[in-house]
Amino acid sequence: MTKKTYKTHKKMKVVLAYSGGLDTSIMVRWLIEKYDCEVIGFCADLGQGLGKAEDLGAIKAKALKTGASKCYVADLKEEFVRDYVFPMLRGNAIYEGTYLLGTSIARPLIAKKQIEIAQKEKAQAVAHGATGKGNDQVRFELTYYAHQPDIKVIAPWKTWEFKSRTDLIQYADLHKIPVPASKSKPYSSDVNLFHISYEGGILEDPWAEPPEEIFQITKSPENAPNKPRYLEITYEKGNPVALDGKKLSPAKLLDQLNHIAGDHGVGREDIVENRYVGMKSRGVYETPGGTVLQKAHRALETITMDREVMHLRDSLIPRYAEMIYYGYWFAPEREMLQTMIDHSQEFVTGVVRVKLYKGNCHIVGRKSSYSLFSEAYATFETDTVYNQQDAEGFIRLNALRLKLRKLTQK
Repeated sequence: MTKKTYKTHKKMKVVLAYSGGLDTSIMVRWLIEKYDCEVIGFCADLGQGLGKAEDLGAIKAKALKTGASKCYVADLKEEFVRDYVFPMLRGNAIYEGTYLLGTSIARPLIAKKQIEIAQKEKAQAVAHGATGKGNDQVRFELTYYAHQPDIKVIAPWKTWEFKSRTDLIQYADLHKIPVPASKSKPYSSDVNLFHISYEGGILEDPWAEPPEEIFQITKSPENAPNKPRYLEITYEKGNPVALDGKKLSPAKLLDQLNHIAGDHGVGREDIVENRYVGMKSRGVYETPGGTVLQKAHRALETITMDREVMHLRDSLIPRYAEMIYYGYWFAPEREMLQTMIDHSQEFVTGVVRVKLYKGNCHIVGRKSSYSLFSEAYATFETDTVYNQQDAEGFIRLNALRLKLRKLTQK
């Protein structure tokens, strides 16, 4: 008599980008119930300790307690700042003239590492907590497919029965899942070493001023010190490398600058932006260190970068920022443009002095051994290197087409 053999059911593995926030706290249990799967959490440490975020050890423990079989916690702070934030700042990327892209630049790194864990665990799927209305769904999923084209993507917000964050809070209460949001404070927040963002809930009325109590790392200008703070930032090839002459790693430099600038009320922005999916959205941001670095970098470029190189690069900033905002960090066009940007930074080396005071960041000095600024040429005093009469022919030649246009009209 032959022995019967039975195939054992092998559960699908899903790697969930887990933050311990409202959405992903619910998702661990929901994914297990919906797909009868094994959920592996992944929490990226991008410097959430910047504000009042939860301890990452506690987040991992909560994921396991909620039902995850494992939960990876990866310290990505240095990689985040060095390989994502600094390249973005070298390009002076600002979306729609105001947003420094703090959330946008974090998602590609999280999604890339999530795929690496999925490959290590031989997982068939990855999941994220982004809604079907926002930009993050695009950023996550474009990165997933760029690194593993055949990966299965689960986006619960697009398929589950919940219609609002209030529904999630009720589900959490029912199943005794601890979550950081409540009905009295239903706005959403994202924290990393570059910024803190706030949106939704009480912030959905663009006429309403953000309540002071939401801010975590910046003082209000009214409560900032009455004495200004002077700070010197040293750059090498477009990257900040030292504060007041002290060399620091990328993450440590940004962390210190966040505290210094935040103490002086620098870096708050209240924005209504155009999402990639088509709607407008109101966001409130704190980016103290990033605000200072963007202004200082730009100031150093003014004395070290050729005019035509600067103007060409500047014409591409809106497109470059749009690529990052939309989620195309790993797209060939962004990589091509980054190569051009990085080449333009070859001589952006020197020191910038800033003055922080009552919410403002003023540039008060810049110097570089590669400076193209020449006092001998620019002076309003007597000089021997510039013949002012040469300007007559220069102007006549450039005025020729304007003269011809007017003569033709007559």
